[in-house]
Amino acid sequence: MNKYRNVNMTQHFNRKSEIFKRKNLRKSSSKAENELWLHLKSKQLLGIKFRRQYSVDSYILDFYSPKLKLAIEVDGASHFTQSGIDYDKTRTNHLESFGIKILRFTNDEVLQNMDVVLSQIYSAIGES
Repeated sequence: MNKYRNVNMTQHFNRKSEIFKRKNLRKSSSKAENELWLHLKSKQLLGIKFRRQYSVDSYILDFYSPKLKLAIEVDGASHFTQSGIDYDKTRTNHLESFGIKILRFTNDEVLQNMDVVLSQIYSAIGES
């Protein structure tokens, strides 16, 4: 059972306390995030609205579709250290407790294989 089922979701999603953090992340997005955003913004993928730098509690998702509860993360080098791996595991468990599905791609995957990345996102949308 989802432990957050009866909780006011505004206490967890896009809290005002995280607004400056989200804005700063938007301003300092990686090249891979910017490239993927060009395909996700304005409901370009099957009419699905994605939000950029969306927060769930203290965690900021690179891209998120509230309708599908689908998060897309673009990971740089810091995610491949042991501390990054441990952090991502804790973060993923927390996000999944809200019923959020997470797709992860590396910067290189996005920059070098956009067609494959988009195909995997299409598949995830179709499964939702």
